[in-house]
Amino acid sequence: MKETILIVDDEKEIADLLEVYLKNDGYTVYKYYNGIEALQCIEATKLDLAVLDVMLPDIDGFRICQKIRQKYFYPIIMLTAKVEDTDKIMGLTIGADDYITKPFNPLEVVARVKTQLRRYVKYNSNSTKGNFDIVKDEFDFNGLMINKSTHRCKLFNKEVTLTPIEFSILWYLCEKRGKVISSEELFEAVWGEKYLDNNNTVMAHIGRLREKLKEPAKNPKFIKTVWGVGYTIE
Repeated sequence: MKETILIVDDEKEIADLLEVYLKNDGYTVYKYYNGIEALQCIEATKLDLAVLDVMLPDIDGFRICQKIRQKYFYPIIMLTAKVEDTDKIMGLTIGADDYITKPFNPLEVVARVKTQLRRYVKYNSNSTKGNFDIVKDEFDFNGLMINKSTHRCKLFNKEVTLTPIEFSILWYLCEKRGKVISSEELFEAVWGEKYLDNNNTVMAHIGRLREKLKEPAKNPKFIKTVWGVGYTIE
């Protein structure tokens, strides 16, 4: 059965077009032109991904994103007519997984939806591999525990709630523990897309991760910055 997608955009032509493209791919789509009705849907419906416009007539997309992240961990893609990096960083910081600037090709949105859903399924799957393919699925050190098969993270035995992207970043750094990972490598490994110069996406997510891990800004215990090179977990 195909996944269920929420679309929220007050520009009816855009919302209707995305609905057509996603339905043609077999997805179940719930479409709304305002935030109030969208929030009601979020509470009443099992969703697998949300596509949120930032500028809405009643409740902006950032607030809807925050509401979702209070209870749910499915991927969120933000749509906006603005191109400022501050808007993009804000969306990523409050829990969005991807960001698309208008105008856009609907096929790009569909491709991004598929990418986010693949990643979400991958990191939330409880399936196990056969004995012939033994893969480490848990790291536990210095009070931090992260388990890939259960998609759980704990800090000093207290649950830490991570979005799929945040989990993927932390897992990748743990897998490469002791090595310095560049923003380019981290972006291409986690997002599966080509890294572009002046891309602040990784920095925004690292900042959010550090907040959740209660990391002091000047001397983080887990995710350390090697200036001019990248990030590392020692």
